[in-house]
Amino acid sequence: MELTSRVATMADVPVLERLVNAAIGELQKGFLDERQIPASRLIMGLDLQLIADGTYFVVECGDVVAGCGGWSRRKALFGAGHAGGRDLSLLDPARDAARVRAMYTDPAFARRGVARLILWRCVAAARAEGFQRLELVATMAGRPLYEAFGFSAIEEMVEWPAGVAVPVTRMGMGMEMVVAA
Repeated sequence: MELTSRVATMADVPVLERLVNAAIGELQKGFLDERQIPASRLIMGLDLQLIADGTYFVVECGDVVAGCGGWSRRKALFGAGHAGGRDLSLLDPARDAARVRAMYTDPAFARRGVARLILWRCVAAARAEGFQRLELVATMAGRPLYEAFGFSAIEEMVEWPAGVAVPVTRMGMGMEMVVAA
């Protein structure tokens, strides 16, 4: 199985929205309950700002989209574009951590290297812009991947979409932790 990656375009949005929907619904099973999964959709999802910024990637296996995700030079730490209330001002690479955002894998491609490929693309792009650190907010389903990649927990958090507690973890890592592939 050969995976390739490229920068996402607005033309990818319909396919990405279906992938994101499937990933949220399937990959959180066993980590969130039947109330938490639909509630999490209120804070999770595609962020079109990342596509507009050219910092969102699509991973393909042949002509099938296997995953998507990216990074941001903006202050919003997480949240889908539909969630609102995000700070879209720019970060200072000398002082702030770049944000890894909106990572989703098609359930049929889970645990096959899709998310790691996206993370490597994020690291390379953020480094090229002078960032020395990365931060993200991990779902319970995503946390093991990020820990294996080198991220450490900074803060345990609970989001309350629609009055339902959804646990997440703010995580970070220094670029010195990542050895070039």
